[in-house]
Amino acid sequence: MNSFELYFRIGIQHILDIQGYDHILFVLALCALYIPRDWRKIVILVTAFTIGHSLTLALATFKVIQVRTDIIEFLIPVTIAITAFLTILKPKPSTGKNIQLNYVLALFFGLIHGLGFSNYLRELLGKEAIIWKPLLAFNIGLEVGQLIVVAIFLTVTGILVGIAGVNRRDWTLVIASSVFGIALTLMLGTKFW
Repeated sequence: MNSFELYFRIGIQHILDIQGYDHILFVLALCALYIPRDWRKIVILVTAFTIGHSLTLALATFKVIQVRTDIIEFLIPVTIAITAFLTILKPKPSTGKNIQLNYVLALFFGLIHGLGFSNYLRELLGKEAIIWKPLLAFNIGLEVGQLIVVAIFLTVTGILVGIAGVNRRDWTLVIASSVFGIALTLMLGTKFW
């Protein structure tokens, strides 16, 4: 297995690893408003998140920025809780300026999440002569992993809302409320003060 493939797989595993479910929760919080026909909007949201994640992951890996790990570990569930809470407040997709706000929040929150994995990735990349290729492979894997989560969520949503007749608003509220509750629990478990 070459270096690109190795880091690509690590990126996918980073998202799909059930022990690191905070990323899955965040993607679910982003997706909760949408149904299968909205897939383009979700791909843009997830990609905005990946761009933010990739930027701070690269900056932290190259030691341009450094933030205390315990603060980041607390802020990650905060971003999940905020995203879920905003969905609870407005459980219908917005049009116009509000959609742009979602993209900005996904990008900004991606910046915070990127810092969370940087120490581990820095250790892995320390053995590499050229860092940017494995970093790129990891981030592509990250995006693919998130799109797998999105595809699973949209499939379940399509079945429940589109076929079984579950009310779309109720489904959105169930997902967002569940994610919010789990994020609150994570916040309490990772407080840094």
